[in-house]
Amino acid sequence: MKLDAVIVDSPRKGCEESFLRDLASMGIEKIVYVSCNPATLARDMEIMRGLGYKLGAVQPVDMFPGTYHVETLALLSKLDVDKHISVEIELDEMDLTSAESKATYAQIKEYVWKKFQLKVSTLYIAQIKRKCGIELREHYNKSKKEKQIIPQCTPEKEKAIMDALRHFKMI
Repeated sequence: MKLDAVIVDSPRKGCEESFLRDLASMGIEKIVYVSCNPATLARDMEIMRGLGYKLGAVQPVDMFPGTYHVETLALLSKLDVDKHISVEIELDEMDLTSAESKATYAQIKEYVWKKFQLKVSTLYIAQIKRKCGIELREHYNKSKKEKQIIPQCTPEKEKAIMDALRHFKMI
């Protein structure tokens, strides 16, 4: 018979390491560990981690109000070594990520001002980004008017914004 879950209510001194090894060898998916001593709980959790279990949720429970005694429940889950791998990536060896290549609206405005001496609005930048197929986040300052007039970016400013988007490698 294979058990899916077990509740262990440990004594104050914690569990013997041999018991924890036997428990882990059963391959139980989830273990709820109840402890009244935080020191032995920490010790036993370290042993269980070494035996292939991961500490999930931890919840203190005040079962004896008015005293300093608190029970602690800890949920342990069995790591499936066949379903995960460890990967190390050296970030300095990677190319520029898409997140790193994105310029802020302020950076685009500054670039356009320095190069073309043109002031462009966030609205114009968003219009050109949308025109280029760049995904935009939803904005929250939407007009409540039914028939609103939205100014359109001039061709001169559009060229300047396009230049900035190319400069920041966004297109």
